Formats: sequence, C-alpha cells, structure tokens
Amino acid sequence: MMTEIGTIVFVCEHGAAKSVIAAAYFNSLAREKGLDLMAVARGTQPDEELSPKTVIGLQKDGLTPAETKPRKLAPEEAGSARRIISFCDLPEEYHQAAVIERWEDVPPVSENYQAARDAIVKNLHCLLAELTQT
Repeated sequence: MMTEIGTIVFVCEHGAAKSVIAAAYFNSLAREKGLDLMAVARGTQPDEELSPKTVIGLQKDGLTPAETKPRKLAPEEAGSARRIISFCDLPEEYHQAAVIERWEDVPPVSENYQAARDAIVKNLHCLLAELTQT
C-alpha cells in the first residue's frame, strides 16, 4: 500500500487535448478505486488554451479538466513523477527523468473525441491495473 501520493504526468505536444482527457479520466478512475495517485496534463509546446472539443467532450462525460490552461512539462516535475505517459516525442532532457511509456494508438481528438477518449480509457484501465500491482 502506498503512503504518499504518486503523480502520473500525461504529456502531449500542445498539452491541450490527449493529455487533458487522460488526466481527467485517470483522476476519476483513481478516486473510484481509492488510490493515492493523481494525474496532471502537460505539453512539450503548450497551446494558449485547452482544446474546445476536449473541454466540451469532458463536460458531456461529466468530468472537468485537471488544468485550466496548458502547462509546459518542467524537468523537476518529470523527475518526481511516478510515471510519464507520452502521446508525443519528448525532448532529450526528459529521457532520464522517470519511467516513460508511449501511447501511440490514440487518434487525434480534433478528428474524433469519442474515439480518442475510448482509446485513452482502454489504456488507462491497463495502466491502473499495473500500478495497483506494484
């Protein structure tokens, strides 16, 4: 049983769509399971604002984004993360930071929110099962 809250960092290029969906769903699922884990959404080159399709999609799903605007992944944040889940290539400075996992099977949110969400949630269930075994 974990005694401190572990942070999972979801990273996409703009920090405005895939990582935001993943963090919102991760936090909801972790709460349901009573896990001491929390997720944040970050970008390597953050946009000015969250993707409107993402915000509307999450609202329809009964969730709110963990972030109010995209934020850049900081090296110290990467270094203290329990896991980094990336939807994009990470700059070299993050490669030694933490356990990094790449999710490449998620379609663009701009093309189909539901398909992206479903792919993310499927991956999240596998991730949560793995994290609860360690």
